[in-house]
Amino acid sequence: MNNKKIVFLDAKSVGDDINLEKFKDFGDLVLYDFSSPGEIPDRVKDADIIITNKCKMDRATLGEAKKLKLICVTATGTNNLDKDFLDSKNIAWRNVAGYSTETVAQHTFAMLFYLLERLSYYDAYVKDEKYVNDTLFTHFANHFHQLCDMKWGVIGLGAIGERVYNIAKTFGCDMCYYSTSGRNSKEGYNRVEFDELLKTCDIVSVHAPLNEATEGLMNADAFKKMKKNAIFINVGRGPIVDEKALYDALVNNEIYGAGLDVLSVEPMREDNPLVKFKDSTRLIITPHIAWASVEARINLMNIIYDQIKEYISADE
Repeated sequence: MNNKKIVFLDAKSVGDDINLEKFKDFGDLVLYDFSSPGEIPDRVKDADIIITNKCKMDRATLGEAKKLKLICVTATGTNNLDKDFLDSKNIAWRNVAGYSTETVAQHTFAMLFYLLERLSYYDAYVKDEKYVNDTLFTHFANHFHQLCDMKWGVIGLGAIGERVYNIAKTFGCDMCYYSTSGRNSKEGYNRVEFDELLKTCDIVSVHAPLNEATEGLMNADAFKKMKKNAIFINVGRGPIVDEKALYDALVNNEIYGAGLDVLSVEPMREDNPLVKFKDSTRLIITPHIAWASVEARINLMNIIYDQIKEYISADE
């Protein structure tokens, strides 16, 4: 099993703190922090196995990779793979699902509570020393409300959406979900139409994949239908949200607040309209970290290891 060359084209995408030494069990391990499209052909020309997160895998990058047998994507999405080309060359591929369900659910609630309980405001109040020698022991100026009995709408009831649904239910939320495919109807879960979810929910969270049905789903019309006190959270995919429409909804007080971990273009560009919205009590944006707990990243690479081991064993 120890005669393969494994090339990880963008090892930085899983962080410097994850130990990848065990992949040497399979042979020669070559790690690159990042790889541009122009660098890939030479780097993979004698590779048996490629590990990558975002690198484009197509004829242009893999045309000279004569020994290549397997590509492992360190993510669930596989839109970076030209699957027709891979099939034509008998190159197998694997992706990973379910490795970060708990972490993404956790981050969903972290952003919710940051906004719901006005934590940015209260932290600044104390750090600015306004609480020093204050008149009362409690500061009442910025009201917040309890989560129990709020209505929460989940968009996309996959593994993460289902986990968020069930956790929120334990907080006493009135739960519902919208199936973006129109095919998901799960017993014991309250399925509603999109408009009903938008109009009735205090919290709306997105946990859906990006596809034709979801791209631009949260547009100006959608935000206008939401309650003015609503909090919107997106930990799905950035292009599901029209960011200009979200900016307008915040500026015009059509919704109360938003928490985003994903954007239409990542890293964030200076022309993103949300750059201009500086009120942290109403908008929190994290740099695509919802999936990235240490435990989730270790789990991810353990799954990749097992996939390679299984593939090599079956091929011998």
